[in-house]
Amino acid sequence: MPHPLIPDLERLVIPIAEASGLALQGVEIQAQRMPLTLVIKIRHADGQDVNLDDCAAFSGVLAEVVEASELMPQAYVLEVSSPGIGEELLHDRDFHTFRGFPVAVLYRDGQGLETTREGLLLERDEEHLQLNLRGRISRIPRPDVISVRLVTPATG
Repeated sequence: MPHPLIPDLERLVIPIAEASGLALQGVEIQAQRMPLTLVIKIRHADGQDVNLDDCAAFSGVLAEVVEASELMPQAYVLEVSSPGIGEELLHDRDFHTFRGFPVAVLYRDGQGLETTREGLLLERDEEHLQLNLRGRISRIPRPDVISVRLVTPATG
C-alpha cells in the first residue's frame, strides 16, 4: 500500500518540476530506512534523462519547498534521481523513448492467467502493445497489459 503522504508530495513537487523544465516520474517513501528516505524521480519534460547536475540542482530547490511545507515533520533523507533500468514504463513518452529496448510484459492471457513475455518494445498504440520476439511480432491487447518494465538485455 502506498504511503499516505505520496499524493500530497506529488501535488507539491509537480509545479516545482514543471517550473524547472522537468517532469515528475515518481515519488516513493522508504519508511523502512532510518531516517526515512523520500525518493523523487525526475526526467526532462521533453523525455530525456537527467544527469547528476540536474538532480543536484533540483534537490536544492525541492529541499527548501518540502521543508517549508511541513509535510515531512520527522527526519528524512531526500534523494532525487532519474528512473533507470528496471523501471516500469507508464506514460506514452516512456514507450516512445524506449522503443527497441528489452522489456518484460506482465499481462492476462486468454484464460485470465497472469503471464510474462520478454522481447524488444516496438510500440504501444490505442489497441495493442507490440513486441519483437526474436524477429516475430507479438501483439498483446492493451487492456490485458498489467505492467511493462525495462529489463537487462539477455546475452547468449
